[in-house]
Formats: sequence, structure tokens, C-alpha cells
Amino acid sequence: MIVDTMKVYVAVVEQRNFSRAAELLHLSQPGVSQHIRNLEQEFGVQLIHRSPKHVKLTEAGEILYKHAKEMIARYEAAREDIGLLRDEVTGSLRIGASFTIGEYILPRIVASFARQYPSVDVQVTVANTEQIAQSVRANELDIGLVEGKIEYTDLQLGTPFMEDEMVLVVPPNHSFASMPTIEPRMLHDEVWVLREQGSGTRAYSDQFMSDLKLHIKRSYVFNSSQSVKEAVMAGLGIAMLSYWVIRKEQEHGDLRLVHVKGKSVKRAFHILQDNNASATMAMTMFIDQVRHFQMR
Repeated sequence: MIVDTMKVYVAVVEQRNFSRAAELLHLSQPGVSQHIRNLEQEFGVQLIHRSPKHVKLTEAGEILYKHAKEMIARYEAAREDIGLLRDEVTGSLRIGASFTIGEYILPRIVASFARQYPSVDVQVTVANTEQIAQSVRANELDIGLVEGKIEYTDLQLGTPFMEDEMVLVVPPNHSFASMPTIEPRMLHDEVWVLREQGSGTRAYSDQFMSDLKLHIKRSYVFNSSQSVKEAVMAGLGIAMLSYWVIRKEQEHGDLRLVHVKGKSVKRAFHILQDNNASATMAMTMFIDQVRHFQMR
């Protein structure tokens, strides 16, 4: 179907890379390349300048990208309208989530949604809060689920759908492990394991340390909460992480949760949308699913 080829083309353009597009679409890289060659043969022009690191559109490629996006949107709208005739929610849904939500909460939401709406094709992207916001702005994602603060006026940060608490965690052999509560001054000169800049978790960790005027002796930076958690369990340092990230390890004794006297860090998870985007039925049903979801 031509719309499938157009989806491959749009993915290559937006990912700026054949291998990333292949991974996103669960196709082989040769398969993606064949789709692009077929399009170039169909139109009789080169659409993409290829290089080992990235792709660049020709003038014809820019024109096709614009029309391909419109074609895909019209196709999805047609699928949705026809589905409504059968009282069925159809179409596709591109969901983005920050790492904490994407790795520990979103899979359960998507599983629940898929059971109720099996005809909706769901594509999930997990990245940090800033990257998710940029992808929603660029119309590469329909919905974002984030925990960080968003500064873009063209994005709408919806009502919180879940509460979260950032907690201080240490390995079982750390001197704090046997102390249910510590004084803030005891955190001076500790080695910290942090998320990267742009992460919502990093923003809250930085604010926590700034509020307590902590001196950071040394830090290690990882680009996922799972990696931070593993590093703490390996004894690399201490970290501030979402309770949802560490609750199983705490229950099993692999990590210790330590309270800091007079300091708690609460936050909320939000639904993120483009102010100017129109909501499909699939988007509306998914947002409703998120708002009524209860984590157990």
C-alpha cells in the first residue's frame, strides 16, 4: 500500500537516519532503503542525499515530505471515520514518554488500552522530557507523558494524571542504609549518580541539591533511570529517583530509601499536547485511559 511507503519515507526524514527509521518501524534497513528507491523510481527524481551519518532532502524530497504528511493524515482520518461507522476506534497513535514513565508506567497503560481498542496501532518513543517536548512540537508525536517542567507556550501541559515522589536511594552497604532519616548536612561531599541535562529527574535532583546548598564532590551521569539505579546498586554513589523506579528494589532489599529531615520532593506526571493539534478519537480515548489509570 502506498501509504505504508509514505510512512517509511516520513520516518526516514524525521529520524534523519535509515537505521533509526528501520528500528522505529520494526523493519530491516534494506527494506527501508527499498521503499525509498521505489519512491525515487516512481517520481523519477532523487529525493534524499545519503551520507553515512545523516540524510538531507533534495528540493523534490521536501515537496514529497509535505504531501506525504498530508496523505498519512487523511488516510488516518478516513480509517477513523470508517471505524466510527462500525463503532470501532481505529487509526494510529504516536505516544512519547519520559524515561521514568516510559519504562515503569506506560507499558501497563498501553496494555490496558490495547485490550480495549485492539484496532489502534500504537507506537511508543521513550526519551527525556526535553526530547519528548521537541517531538510533540515537531508533530513527530501525538501525545507526550512527562514529569518535567515545560517552557514552550505552544504546548499544553494537561491536568496531572499521577502523583510521584522523588526519593533518596543508597546501596545496602552505604553508611546511610541503616538510618531511616538523615540531616541535610550529612549529604555534603557524597558522590552522586545523576541523569543527563534535559531530564525531568535531573531537574528535580538539581533543585533538591540547590535548596540544600549541597557541595557535590563528584558525580556520574547516565541517560536513563534504569542505568542510574543499576549504578547505585553497584555502589557507585547515591541518587534521587522516582519511587516508581525503585520500589521493587526497595522491597527486595537491593536499595535503601533514606528520608532527608525536613525535605520531600513531590511532583506530578502530565499529559503533553500541541495547542494547535486536533485530537483524533484514538487520542481522546487514550487520554481518557491515562487519566483513569491506577498504578498498583
